[in-house]
Amino acid sequence: MLDVTRLRVIDAVARHGSVTKAANELHYSQPSVSHHLARLEAETGAQLLQRVGRGIRLTEAGRLLAQRAAEIVGRIDAADAELAALTGLSTGRVRLAAFSSVIGSLVPRAVNILARQHPGLEISLIDAHPVEALEHLRAGTVDVALVFRYEDTEPEPVGVRLHHLLDDPIYLLSTQRGRTVAGLRDATWIAGCQRCRSHLLALCADAGFEPRIGYTSDDMVVMQALVAAGLGVTTIPGLALRAHRTKGVVASQVGSSRHIYAATYGDPPDPPATAAVLAALSRAARGSTPATPRPANSAAPEQVGHA
Repeated sequence: MLDVTRLRVIDAVARHGSVTKAANELHYSQPSVSHHLARLEAETGAQLLQRVGRGIRLTEAGRLLAQRAAEIVGRIDAADAELAALTGLSTGRVRLAAFSSVIGSLVPRAVNILARQHPGLEISLIDAHPVEALEHLRAGTVDVALVFRYEDTEPEPVGVRLHHLLDDPIYLLSTQRGRTVAGLRDATWIAGCQRCRSHLLALCADAGFEPRIGYTSDDMVVMQALVAAGLGVTTIPGLALRAHRTKGVVASQVGSSRHIYAATYGDPPDPPATAAVLAALSRAARGSTPATPRPANSAAPEQVGHA
C-alpha cells in the first residue's frame, strides 16, 4: 500500500523539480526526502527518478505517480477540511490563491465581510497567476483559487468547479482622449510577460496589426507609470484601475472583458467554511459597480468593475 507521506513527497518534487525546494515546502531535511523517494521506488518496484547532472527529473512512471499523488493528497486534504467544518464556522481555515489585481480590490472587502460574520475563521492568501493557482487547488494546497478567463482560455482541469463573480472590462491606457486600439498601430506598446500578453496581442490582431512592444512588465503600477510618462500605451483590466490609478493616464474601455471566477475542487457541496468564503467573495463582487473613468487630471482612484 502506498504511503500518503511519500505521495506528498513525490508530488512536491514534481511541482518544484527539486529535492531541496520540496524539502523546504514540506519542512523536511533533504536526506529525509531522498529516503522517502527511495522507499517509494522500493514499494512500487518502478524507477521514478533519473539523475541529470546535479539534479533529478521524473521518469514516465514518476510523472504518472506524481499526477495521481496530487489528486490523492488533494482529496485527503479536502476530507480533512470537510471534517473540520462539522465543528461549525467558529473555527477553521480557508486557503486562497489569487492574482494581483483581485487581491488589491475584491479580496480585502471579502475578508472584511468574513471578519464580521465569522471572526474565528482564519484566511490565508498567496499571490499566484491563474495557472499556478489552479495547480495549487488541484494539489490541495489551497481551498479556493481566484482566476480570470477570456473567451479563448483553455478549459480548466477535470474536477475544478467555477463560481462566476463578475465580468471585468478591459481599458486602453494612453495620455490622450479618444484613442483607439486601431489608431495606435504605430505606438510603442507596454505588454505583460509572454504568458500574460495573449489578450493584448489578440486585440491588436483584431485591429489588423501586430503591436511593437517596447516595454514588458506584469506590474500594473509600473505599466501605468510608463504610460503617464508618455513612453507607451497599454491595456489594463478594470480591477487593476480600481486598485490603483496613476494621475495623467486616460482610460478608454475597449469593449471586451475578462471573466472572474472563484474555483473550487471536487464534487459539491463545498465545506461550510469554503462556502462562507465564496459567499463573501460574491457579495464583494456585487459591490463593484461600473463607473466611467475619471478625467486624466484627476488624482483620485476610481471604481471601474462590472458586476
